[in-house]
Amino acid sequence: MDQTGGGELALALLSDRVLLNGTVTDVTLTGDGVLRWTEGGSQRCLEVDKEVLGFSTEGPRIKIRAVVESAKICCPGRRGAPMRKTFVFEPQSEDLLRVWCQKLQDFIDSLGRPKRLFVFLNPFGGKKSASKIFLDDVKPLLEDANVEFTLQETKHQLHAKEVVQTLDLSKYDGIVCVSGDGVLVEVVNGLLEREDWDTAIKIPLGAVPAGTGNGMAKSLLDSVGHPCTAFNAILAIIRGKRCSLDVATISQGETRFFSVLTLAWGMSDIHLIVLNFKLVNPIIPYILCLVADIDIESEKYRWMGSARLDFYGLQRIFHLRKYNGRISFVPAPGFEDYGEPSSHMGEFMGQEICNPSHDEPMKVQQGSYRGPTVALESLNWRKIDGPFVSVWLHNVTWGGENTKAAPDAKFSDGYLDLILIRNCPRLALLALMTELNNGNHVKSPLVFYFKVKAFVLEPGPRTDDATKEGIIDVDGEVLARGKATYKSYQKALMAYDKLQITVDQGLATIFTPL
Repeated sequence: MDQTGGGELALALLSDRVLLNGTVTDVTLTGDGVLRWTEGGSQRCLEVDKEVLGFSTEGPRIKIRAVVESAKICCPGRRGAPMRKTFVFEPQSEDLLRVWCQKLQDFIDSLGRPKRLFVFLNPFGGKKSASKIFLDDVKPLLEDANVEFTLQETKHQLHAKEVVQTLDLSKYDGIVCVSGDGVLVEVVNGLLEREDWDTAIKIPLGAVPAGTGNGMAKSLLDSVGHPCTAFNAILAIIRGKRCSLDVATISQGETRFFSVLTLAWGMSDIHLIVLNFKLVNPIIPYILCLVADIDIESEKYRWMGSARLDFYGLQRIFHLRKYNGRISFVPAPGFEDYGEPSSHMGEFMGQEICNPSHDEPMKVQQGSYRGPTVALESLNWRKIDGPFVSVWLHNVTWGGENTKAAPDAKFSDGYLDLILIRNCPRLALLALMTELNNGNHVKSPLVFYFKVKAFVLEPGPRTDDATKEGIIDVDGEVLARGKATYKSYQKALMAYDKLQITVDQGLATIFTPL
């Protein structure tokens, strides 16, 4: 909401004298969607695209509901947090009232904003604050924007996936997840397991941070310098801008899982653990992004409360695990010097790899998406052998609100960012972890950071004990549990064995503030 008009005014769609706060003034709606008027001797304006949510009539008045920067109201020239504000204009006749409403509605409709949304709300995720976030931030803005919505609370894990598999998508202009990253991933997998997956996956998806990690929402909002808040996230969804999103297909035999965030093996995870160490400065909280094992294995110390994460995180740093194994990959252009040539020809892993935690392998549903069609055997495969401390693949920049894991990641470049640590002294690793909040960890000579088009992981046992294996985490959930891991008797989607990852560039669509 600028207080001064800049440059030449665009051609006016409508200009008229209206009553504003008891004073008659000129109001203009320009062809590029700017409302301009004079108030208190100052030129004021609202950009319909960026600031106007919607409007309604009340008798002879038009109530325009907008979001403006708070500092601009009281401190012109400064930027502030966005806030809701209503502006009331009163045209001088009923005919002019109808004309104003028609012109405003026509311009808003031309922006391609969503009019009907299906909203998932996970009341159990994170701090269990999603319901409050919906009532305080999401619902009021949707109502201000005249967006109709259907609300669905998730009742259990995979509920969102089940719902979208049979949802009539023709009734909606988008699906919004008020949750952490898990519900969004369920939605993507559910859409791709439909028989009409090729049209279903085109429905725009929205992420409102209300969980633990919130990596997708953080990545989207940070791309334009906005704070990661539910208010900013739903505002971006209402504005209706979209971008393409890469989808990674993880394959093992006939089993598939579709990922939009991250895969972690070893000393990596998207979950944040804030440890108030007093090793260097007693007032600095060090933000550590620790192992996939920590959040899972620390359950045995649940009697310690939240301190169990701190305790077990420290324990894992100072009792550092390394894993044998091999990674094979197709490097992106410019990264061909990483690793050494591999004889791996990118064979499709069509053979069934039985998962000991299942009675039989989980099969891909007939007619559903099976992954990108890529002639992998013709690509330039390279390999790196272990042992490894950490293998981390990222599709977006942020793994969580405080973990800038892959600073060069793009939403739809067709590549995954690989962050690899093969060997690292314990104290050096501790120092690396403190750089995760700004992405500077990738500048360390101890870290390999490059982009890949396709990837094969062959996980092995721990170097200190061949009878013990590890955990593979995808998008914050356990994908595979190796032997002698915590709760290794529980079912997992895949076996702790060779798996292949390919990327389908821009397969999905997501609402973005861009």
